[in-house]
Amino acid sequence: GERGRARERERASESERERASESKRVYAREYERERESKRESEREKARESARGSELERERARARERERERKREREQERESKSARARAREQERESKSERARAREQERESKSERARAREQERERERG
Repeated sequence: GERGRARERERASESERERASESKRVYAREYERERESKRESEREKARESARGSELERERARARERERERKREREQERESKSARARAREQERESKSERARAREQERESKSERARAREQERERERG
């Protein structure tokens, strides 16, 4: 009787210890999983932020390209209007020269007429 009960208690405390260590293992596994998932979410966050900053950089590059194109268009417009002004001035100076030649001719014929009249008077 007595020995049987002692063995019974022994077995009970044995299975108690096993249950305890089992629950400890379960707890440890739980804890490990928890930590792993935390690490994973940290990594995910890091990846997310890296993607975010990559997107940001991409957008910045796009904006820069846009500004570049705008500058180029602006310069193009400026050089076009500069060329237009140059052509305008060219035309003006041409017509200026033409007028000058015209006046030159007129004053020549004016002088010729004057000489002609002079001769007329001398004859007359």
